[in-house]
Amino acid sequence: MSLVAALRGHRLLSFALALVALQVVLALLAPWIAPHDPLAQVVVRRLKPPDAISWLGTDQLGRDNLSRILHGYRASLAISGGAVALSLVVGGAIGMVAALRRGWTDRIAMRLMDVVFAFPLMLLAIGIVAVLGPMPWTTGLAIAVVYTPIFARLVRAPALVVAQSEYVAGARAIGASDARILLRHMLPNLASILLVQASLLLSAAILVEASLSFLGLGTQPPTPSLGLMLSEGRNFLMLGPWSAIFAGLAILFLSFGFNLLGDALRDTLDPRLRKLA
Repeated sequence: MSLVAALRGHRLLSFALALVALQVVLALLAPWIAPHDPLAQVVVRRLKPPDAISWLGTDQLGRDNLSRILHGYRASLAISGGAVALSLVVGGAIGMVAALRRGWTDRIAMRLMDVVFAFPLMLLAIGIVAVLGPMPWTTGLAIAVVYTPIFARLVRAPALVVAQSEYVAGARAIGASDARILLRHMLPNLASILLVQASLLLSAAILVEASLSFLGLGTQPPTPSLGLMLSEGRNFLMLGPWSAIFAGLAILFLSFGFNLLGDALRDTLDPRLRKLA
């Protein structure tokens, strides 16, 4: 059974891809499909329930919840995606170099990763944002720092096996450089592992970004953010819970989509879990 056939025949993967693709498209098209300006305040429509004008109601300042959620998707995906991509590149490179060079390079790199990994994820992220200041790019950097050891530790073990393979030894024998071995021989064999882990960590990164914004350490007002909407809406749950409810559901579906995609990719790409044709 070919990999392409496995991907086509995996219903869970198809559903996960459709769910993620839908939310990504909504985020990309937010400026054009949002029914209202996400920053426009209409005081006479404060805390309105869903109606024909505002399909998901309005918040405490009369801003349209649907428009703010669509733009909040953009912020969450941009910060989380950038953070995971940065941690994948840095952590993956550290893990592969440590496995290829071994010796003191391996020991020093992995001990440094252990030091970072020893800190609780949220506390380390909060500490980094507190030092650098609450801005979107600092939030992404904080998430990237705390996820880098995860990629490094994950990649190192299979990279050790690949580094000791015959084709790597053959590449060394003909004078291939370490960079060529890493990019042409090791990386393609580790791509599926990195892809699955990146999908799963994107789900977690979205929750971390929303948590930091909820605490006031992420995206700052008036820029729309799902975590910030949830934080602001919790003060008005008795008067108009729509902002908090729909922002929470948006975070749930966004995180759920990437988590489901990661699980489906793992089931499809792992030969031990792939069903026999």
